[in-house]
Amino acid sequence: MNFFTNYFGAVQTISRTLDYNLVLTYVEIFNEVRKNSGRVFVLGMGGSAANASHMVNDLRKICGIEAYAPTDNIAEFSASCNDEGLGSYFPRWLETSKISNKDVIFILSVGGGSQENNVSLELVNAIASAKGVGARILGIVGRDGGEAYKNSTEVIIVPTITLDLETPLVESFQAVIWHGIVFHPNLKLKPSKWESVFE
Repeated sequence: MNFFTNYFGAVQTISRTLDYNLVLTYVEIFNEVRKNSGRVFVLGMGGSAANASHMVNDLRKICGIEAYAPTDNIAEFSASCNDEGLGSYFPRWLETSKISNKDVIFILSVGGGSQENNVSLELVNAIASAKGVGARILGIVGRDGGEAYKNSTEVIIVPTITLDLETPLVESFQAVIWHGIVFHPNLKLKPSKWESVFE
């Protein structure tokens, strides 16, 4: 039981130490994006790519925000990585989508990307592309936040409680946090199915 005591204890500690004011700021930013007909591009690799798909669904279906996860198109993703190399896809995708200063890139990542350590270069290069056009950089990351945090003071960092559990905790809290955002009454436009069934 020691493992679960540590694991769920870390969940409780993270829940208490998150910056709730920064999470609330995201509600305000997303409202602004929706009002200005901007878009949210949710970027993640590995498990965070799966989270990106889910977050995009919620932003579109519950909040009425135009949102996309580039990794949802596996044919385009694999063709780009095969032909131009890993690190090329997100920047090309954003360029084709004509990303602008009305838009947001939303990074979901355990480490936030690192040029120095050659990790998550897709994210590193996407951040550079977004900065180049003045798009806002948001996200939910762990550790020291990597390139995502270096390039935006608005990125949420899930605090490191237990190093050997960092990946599952960060990826789990990505979902906890974005669900809190999309279900906030100031952002949510439509009910989710099961809540509407039992109202």
